[in-house]
Amino acid sequence: MTIPLLVDCDTGIDDALALTYLACREDVELAGIVSTAGNVDVDAVTRNNLILAEMLRIPAPVARGSAAPLVAELMTADDTHGPQGLGHAVTADPSRREDPRSGARLWVDAAREHPGELVGLVLGPHTNLALALEIEPELPRLLRRLHIMGGAINHRGNTAPTTEWNVAVDPDAAQRTLAAFSAAERPPVLAPLDATESVEFHQDTLDALAGTADHPVIPLLLEAFRWYFEFHRADGFGWMAHVHDPLVAAHALEPQLARTVPLAVDVELAGTLTRGQTVGDRLGRWGRPPNVALMEDPDAPAVIAHLLETLREGLPRLR
Repeated sequence: MTIPLLVDCDTGIDDALALTYLACREDVELAGIVSTAGNVDVDAVTRNNLILAEMLRIPAPVARGSAAPLVAELMTADDTHGPQGLGHAVTADPSRREDPRSGARLWVDAAREHPGELVGLVLGPHTNLALALEIEPELPRLLRRLHIMGGAINHRGNTAPTTEWNVAVDPDAAQRTLAAFSAAERPPVLAPLDATESVEFHQDTLDALAGTADHPVIPLLLEAFRWYFEFHRADGFGWMAHVHDPLVAAHALEPQLARTVPLAVDVELAGTLTRGQTVGDRLGRWGRPPNVALMEDPDAPAVIAHLLETLREGLPRLR
């Protein structure tokens, strides 16, 4: 039995690895890929998703999402992911065409097609999911579960001092999403920087990735990660990279890779220095019930080993 899954991403280097991982899972039926402006603009994100869907033989529709956040102006991370989002990788234009539906409409259609079964992954800003909630307020009931890469609870930010990128790009959308899903039967799994930055790729990981399979996506990923390593070194971390999105994709299917704890979380929208900060109420001062399952303490070596083994087993089927 396969799990229907929709990915909303701003592809992006680590998003590309997450999509590759999901394509390699025989137990996953990708119901859609929603392209969200974030790491790069929505045109580049859509192009990257079409390239990867074609290369990995993913038949799922690829929809273009909103070109801008709900309220703020778009900021992108060209320095982190390269001007087109895939680092140093050079790719031909895809022959596949995007789905005519909007990203928000694809969320709604996929959830209605798989009521109570669809797993949603938000690996970028929440813009299109927030717009989808305007079309279908019952999305929290229709989804089996939502998994989010975003936020920083007891951790420094990676955008401003207290803010994580995906939430900082569109904090209004993130706040609306968390508020809407607070009524979900199973609260969203929120993977903040506290968890995702524990998963680090080093040169030996890239060497292992290079040896996983003879598939054209591997040279693409290696060239993408070369840029990602260069960025992290320039940012003071050394020759390595934090790998956020693949952890969230893997944990959605293999929950033993990290534990979760219930927590009430909200997004700061008014602070002059902290707009976009995710605030967790560990002491219960708000008097609110928990609205997320917060990911903590992932088994980073197990995550990396699982990612590599999944590619090793799955990519030969996608030639």
